[in-house]
Amino acid sequence: MSGATPADPSRYQQAGRSTGDEVSYRAAMESYFDRAGGSNVEKLENFAKFASRQTLARHLCLTEVFKLVLEVQGDVVECGVNWGGGLMAFAQLSAILEPVNLQRRIVGFDTFSGFVKIADEDAKGALFTAERRAGGYQADCLADLQECVTLFDRNRFIGHVQKVVLVPGDAAATIPAYLEANPHTVVSLLHLDFDLYEPTKIAIEQLLPRMPRGAVILFDELNNRTWPGETRAVMDTLGLTKLRIRRFAFEPHMSYAVLE
Repeated sequence: MSGATPADPSRYQQAGRSTGDEVSYRAAMESYFDRAGGSNVEKLENFAKFASRQTLARHLCLTEVFKLVLEVQGDVVECGVNWGGGLMAFAQLSAILEPVNLQRRIVGFDTFSGFVKIADEDAKGALFTAERRAGGYQADCLADLQECVTLFDRNRFIGHVQKVVLVPGDAAATIPAYLEANPHTVVSLLHLDFDLYEPTKIAIEQLLPRMPRGAVILFDELNNRTWPGETRAVMDTLGLTKLRIRRFAFEPHMSYAVLE
């Protein structure tokens, strides 16, 4: 038990939309995690004690979507890594469900320094969030994730063959450069979580031609009043009327389309 002082509840405000109860719940859970018995490893082994309903629901979504592409050739590409929970969920699912698939890589694009800029298409969000700004949602965790990947490789089959690829920088430059350096790339699952119009549009334009029928696009902010840029980017590239967009009954934000 760490004996840490209670966390500042203001740290847990999410996008300016959390209720007081939600903010205090997250602060209370961190305090509980710090005080709970057991080592950190034992706490991780019993993670359901500490993870919120929303967090578990999100990971169930990632699992269900990953299962859709188990028999589809190609890499998993996550556009918007943030702290890396989604990226490593995909990596673990690949290690568990297809342990000998040495061809599939889990590729994550992120600046790791927050949003580069906010376009006009993003600025018209109907709900306020303090993160809708240059530098918003900064997660300076590249070195942390690199260490995480090293540990992950020690606990899987064929761990000497690279599974997770981290690509830092502005997607406008890094996605074309990555494809230039990896011209063989096929994408089975594209997770769009950039939040913003311009990087989302670039990701679709660059990666869609590499997605076969049966591949899946996973959306994080489609039909989202706080982040209108993702919907606008999808309309301007794919066209909503051309997609059969599905959602999950137990999670309000994530939706997906299987390419037909």
